Amino acid sequence: MGQGLSLPLIINAMTGGIQEAWDFNRDISELGAQFNIGVAVGSQTIALENRQLAESFKIVRKVNPEGLILANVAANAEPQMAVRAAEMIEADGLQLHLNIPQELAMREGDRRFKGLKDNIAEIVHLSPVPVIAKEVGFGMSRETAQQLFDTGVRFFDVGGRGGTNFIAIEQARSGVLADEFSSWGIPTAASIAELASLNLPMVVVASGGIRGGLEAAKALALGADIVGIAGRFLRVWSEEGKKGLEEEINRFRYHLKASLLMTGSKNLTELRRKPLVIGGPTAHWLTARGIEVSKWARR
Repeated sequence: MGQGLSLPLIINAMTGGIQEAWDFNRDISELGAQFNIGVAVGSQTIALENRQLAESFKIVRKVNPEGLILANVAANAEPQMAVRAAEMIEADGLQLHLNIPQELAMREGDRRFKGLKDNIAEIVHLSPVPVIAKEVGFGMSRETAQQLFDTGVRFFDVGGRGGTNFIAIEQARSGVLADEFSSWGIPTAASIAELASLNLPMVVVASGGIRGGLEAAKALALGADIVGIAGRFLRVWSEEGKKGLEEEINRFRYHLKASLLMTGSKNLTELRRKPLVIGGPTAHWLTARGIEVSKWARR
């Protein structure tokens, strides 16, 4: 998106609209500027409906005027509202979150999704900044990515299963899906590999259970261009404050560099050329999907 980053890292979309969110968004955006990494805000729908709540989102640009900032709305948002979300925080990119399983788990959630692809295409057409199709914990298949690519999307955040589970969260809020859906979704590793198998000109963000530098290195070697971390960083901030989160990002950086050194990789380009052995459930998944697993191991 025209921004040079010092780490392949986005502090991914989480929250906004309340005082704690203002504090959190201020702190992560200050750290975004300090480390020169990306920052995404949570869903801005609440601020589009109530402008008095917009400050908890606008703060990210106020404290980080030059950094990579990503706006966020639902993929079924009215196109003009989506544009307003990007303009609200002077964003460099616009995340459109895809959360149908979560909506179906919510008693008050959406039930109609007809015309969603056309709506995404219209947002892509109107948006002044690049659009990112973002899953929120249920993963993305190559078929889904292909359909989104055909609408004009070129940035994909796989948001795979393995991190925050929004079906489980909604169930705790008296949701309407039974526990049998608690494991719904495509794991992050499989999602990355599925998109990588398309060989399309796209940017892939790996998110969904990424917690540290070694997991990030694996995701980048598998085919991701950058990683997004949300839940882990929010927990550290809530327990240890901004200083603790600063230390966590420093730890992430050190562990990622260590992973590159231990694989003999001078940079991320070299890391993506190193042999990567895929085993266990991920290998079984990809083989069943007709994706040749050994091509990563024979690089």
